[in-house]
Amino acid sequence: MEPKIDEVLNKELNFNIEDIKKASNLYPTPFHFYNGDKIVENGKSLMTNFQQYFPNYKNYFAVKATPNPSILKILKEQTGMGVDCSSLAELLLSEKVGFKGEEIMFTSNNTKENEYKKAYELGAIINLDDITQIEYLYSSLGNVMPELLSFRYNPGPLKSGNDIIGNPKDAKFGLTGDDLQNAYNKAKELGVKRFGLHCMVASNELDIDYFEETARLLFSTVATLSKQCGIQFEMVNLGGGIGIPYRPHQVAVNYQKLTERIYKAYKELILDAGLPQMNVVTECGRVITGPYGALITRAIHSKSTYKEYIGVDACMADLMRPGMYNAYHHVTVIDPKDPSKLKQYDLVGSLCENNDKFCVDRTLPEINRNDLIVIHDSGAHGHSMGFNYNGKLRSAEYLLLNNEIKLIRRAETYEDLFATLNF
Repeated sequence: MEPKIDEVLNKELNFNIEDIKKASNLYPTPFHFYNGDKIVENGKSLMTNFQQYFPNYKNYFAVKATPNPSILKILKEQTGMGVDCSSLAELLLSEKVGFKGEEIMFTSNNTKENEYKKAYELGAIINLDDITQIEYLYSSLGNVMPELLSFRYNPGPLKSGNDIIGNPKDAKFGLTGDDLQNAYNKAKELGVKRFGLHCMVASNELDIDYFEETARLLFSTVATLSKQCGIQFEMVNLGGGIGIPYRPHQVAVNYQKLTERIYKAYKELILDAGLPQMNVVTECGRVITGPYGALITRAIHSKSTYKEYIGVDACMADLMRPGMYNAYHHVTVIDPKDPSKLKQYDLVGSLCENNDKFCVDRTLPEINRNDLIVIHDSGAHGHSMGFNYNGKLRSAEYLLLNNEIKLIRRAETYEDLFATLNF
């Protein structure tokens, strides 16, 4: 629900307002802005909390969330994270940054031969999405298999999903429980010697209970498969899905409580059962960078018809989540002329689509032309989901790190847009 007309809900900006003003005075809007210092601080916190209980823990940052080499580089060098890739482009990007071997997790679906070849060439951990992919992988690699192989488990009715991914039975991802035993047996026959198990059936989840339930499901499945297949599991990948508080009343996941709950399940179902220790890993993306990015835009027009509209110089091509998912992103107006004068607006872009809206009936201070506006929490699945409909050019990205603002991706030009065309 949007707030009532007589109230504005405040949400903390993960930036100093003066840094936002400085960036917007130096560079044309719209642009995506990232707080690198806070990304590093947050990443270290996740790693440290997990490593208290799982010394070999690694988070494989989901490249799809924020596929920029400058972001990947600080996560590699300052937090020790790996990368989770789902496409050839993400593999190539990670390679250019310097990731190699088992610093890379390749979790894909409907995968092409050249993608498997590249993942294998890099020494990545390959996480298969279906039992039919075993023979396809074997053939793609010239009748060899990687030493370590993992499978993505879709528990179907045994686990509920959430609003973004939906019911696991309806999701295109992963193997059924019935297929898992046959998949591991087949992999073992083809020469695989090290084994992992993966599951991810939720996205942007804030309930710690959900992650403990997923961990218990995976640990108990490992115990069963170890006996059924006569194999030893080296790794359990709990997936990603840790959410962020997009709305003002929501509370961020407490990493300490999360890891305590997961370790409790691990001790009960793995250690106390006499099973060998395993590496526990995750592939979180959104929670690492999401809160520490913002889309900076300016008001350019207002319109009063059946509703009040504010047109901004950004559009759905810069941030598609509100239009695609009806997702909430908080909006802050920087230095409104009269903060006490409130109006209810739809904040819109200029695409020829009626869902090109960042918010609907949102109560905000009265907005005037050229007012600076911050759309919060665009640090994951923001710029990366951009597109060129109506010939819109994708915006620049800037990184605030050690009190310096650095361009990490220039804005597209019309020459870029037309470069692949024949005239």
